[in-house]
Amino acid sequence: MSEATIADHPTPGLPALSLVPKSDTKQSMKDFKTDQEVRWCPGCGDYAVLAAVQSFMPELGLARENVVFVSGIGCSSRFPYYMNTYGMHSIHGRAPAIATGLASSRRDLSVWVVTGDGDALSIGGNHLIHALRRNVNLKILLFNNRIYGLTKGQYSPTSEVGKITKSTPMGSLDAPFNPVSLAIGAEASFVARTIDSDRKHLQSVLREAAAHPGTALVEIYQNCNIFNDGAFDALKDQQTAQDALIRLEHGQPIRFGSPAEDGLGSKGVVRDMATGELKVIDVTVEGTAGVLVHDSHAASPTTAFALSRLADPDTLHHTPIGVLRSVERPVYDADMSDQLERAVEEKGKGDLAALLAGQDTWTVVG
Repeated sequence: MSEATIADHPTPGLPALSLVPKSDTKQSMKDFKTDQEVRWCPGCGDYAVLAAVQSFMPELGLARENVVFVSGIGCSSRFPYYMNTYGMHSIHGRAPAIATGLASSRRDLSVWVVTGDGDALSIGGNHLIHALRRNVNLKILLFNNRIYGLTKGQYSPTSEVGKITKSTPMGSLDAPFNPVSLAIGAEASFVARTIDSDRKHLQSVLREAAAHPGTALVEIYQNCNIFNDGAFDALKDQQTAQDALIRLEHGQPIRFGSPAEDGLGSKGVVRDMATGELKVIDVTVEGTAGVLVHDSHAASPTTAFALSRLADPDTLHHTPIGVLRSVERPVYDADMSDQLERAVEEKGKGDLAALLAGQDTWTVVG
């Protein structure tokens, strides 16, 4: 196994990918499979995501003993059992907190969080937003099937209003979270969305997430064929997907739909000059001047947030997928490491016993 040191760190505040040791041998998908029986329901979208991740990981060329998958509670959280790396099946909603400690103290590790819409956005919501805000160097895969699968079909924080479930027999009254909007609002430096059954697109997003310095959140629309089957059919069916999906590519016009005369999509995203909001219009060869060009690296999150709000929560029409935002900003664990090094240089090593004993005393009078 090749070695890497802090000396390889090229830019203050940004972690070097070289800090994670490389593997000395060429790896394959088989190297990342374990001998554990995969215990998800037959037909579950988790199988597709697992296969995509297992076949993608060899591309990174990282030593498997320096890759860690941390999960919370839920169907998706069985993921670490099936990855032949280090891993931890942790506690409900707390995977980002545990992963934060690991990534901050061990910068030689590639740390991945696997969570679900219930695990991450209900009991784990506070941990998720602060991991995104801090910009810790970890990658978060959020499986969103819009339902609680492990506990047998209750509505989740992403279920649409009116959803009939075992816990909402007359329909859910809760307004759902939009995970991508939430992440952008929490100042996440990398936010993307993809789909379980589109392996090519899923892996392209994973590549960008893996290369990103800081927290990368990838929402993955994932089908639960037992308790919420067909939730994302509008984005997968060949008859409807073309007009429903907005495939974002940095530097390219935001066009989608059936091909127009110029070979690009017949619909485009423009900014309404009266309201400042984004809207979808029909375009022609002569009428493409106002179509936005996607800039995932824009410093302001305004347009990325507006794009995330285009999707109709009920029909899923105008759903953007791809990387909505990818910007560089200081990374928490890199800054923490630099701060500790400066403290040692300036003040020497601390005395833990003296710190615990403290200088202040109190007298308690009964």
